[in-house]
Amino acid sequence: MRIIDLSLPIDDTLAETHAATIDRISHAAGVEHFNEVVMGKQPGGRERFTSGERVAKPEDIPDAEMLSLEIVHASVHMGTHVDAPFHYGSKSEGRAAKKITDVPLEWCYGPGVVLDLTHLKYPQNITKEDVTAALGRISYELKPMDIVLIHTGGDKLVGTPDYVNKYVGMETSALEFILDCGVKMLGIDTIGLDRPCFEMFGEFLATKDKSKIWPCHFLGRRREYAHMERMGNLGAIPKPYGFTVSCLPVKIRDVGAGWTRAVAILEDK
Repeated sequence: MRIIDLSLPIDDTLAETHAATIDRISHAAGVEHFNEVVMGKQPGGRERFTSGERVAKPEDIPDAEMLSLEIVHASVHMGTHVDAPFHYGSKSEGRAAKKITDVPLEWCYGPGVVLDLTHLKYPQNITKEDVTAALGRISYELKPMDIVLIHTGGDKLVGTPDYVNKYVGMETSALEFILDCGVKMLGIDTIGLDRPCFEMFGEFLATKDKSKIWPCHFLGRRREYAHMERMGNLGAIPKPYGFTVSCLPVKIRDVGAGWTRAVAILEDK
């Protein structure tokens, strides 16, 4: 069995729409952190800690190192993640929209299909015709519960302004076609499923045309589905179908998205 990582990390070095910060407490600094936490729970402990008292010294700990500890402050939309129907709106198909903990796991594990759309370049967007042509090139017909991966090559732009501002987005005609085939989960290797957000915002504010803002996301209010954004490495999958995708999201209470370590699983023949 071969497993291919299709995920991008939560990275606090990138300047993006939603910044992430990570507090990293090293092994050596962990000894001091241990004292602060433990003493903070004791009567008068904070005052004693501030005055220099310690309940454990480095020499009391094996190798003078405590466990490492990292605290992440980040949007659930950083790194590779699954957007649940709740992200799109409070209702989907007339019912309370599913939050990330409600998304059926069956949506998140199934046969994968890669559609190569790397020939499209900004400001082009993915149309229904682009999707059907990509399927024709691989002689494949989408089936219910396939997990469709949209390969644009957008992940190659990570760390540049173009990753945020100049990427190939999807039109609703393409998304509707995919959903018509019974697909419940798809993914894309760009920062978002719709076209670049600041471009959308500008057109919406100039025209107040409701169709200009988050059209693919807002489609989820009428048609229930989930999707992944910020995928990576889709070009490493050696065949367009005949593999399994796993994209189980992290369970976070009462939110509309969850981080995922998306992978492609290829069985040995």
